[in-house]
Amino acid sequence: MITALTVAVGGCALALAAWCGFAAYRDQPTKDWHFIGMAVVSLLALVQLVVGVVRLAGGDRPDQGLPIFLAYLIGSAVCVPAAGFMSLSERTRWGSVTVAAGGVILAVLEVRLYDIWGG
Repeated sequence: MITALTVAVGGCALALAAWCGFAAYRDQPTKDWHFIGMAVVSLLALVQLVVGVVRLAGGDRPDQGLPIFLAYLIGSAVCVPAAGFMSLSERTRWGSVTVAAGGVILAVLEVRLYDIWGG
């Protein structure tokens, strides 16, 4: 995997988590600006998915096994969109908490992806 991309995805995910966590602290639901942030983080995760698949197609292999790597790669791509969808059904502060949790989970998935690849 590309280390800079992994750090960028993880850092943006944590920034999104902090932003939505602050909104939850202020008793606010997710707003349009939060969804723009989720789109940016989701786009970065999607770029990482494409890069991972291209590297696998090119012959590179993760150190800890292909199936687990693919599971984490796909999970990281759908983590924030799933949290955003769930926040739409809960238009209270708990929707913001859900997105904040999704951002933290994505950051943890990024660390694990880096470990699985052999970083």
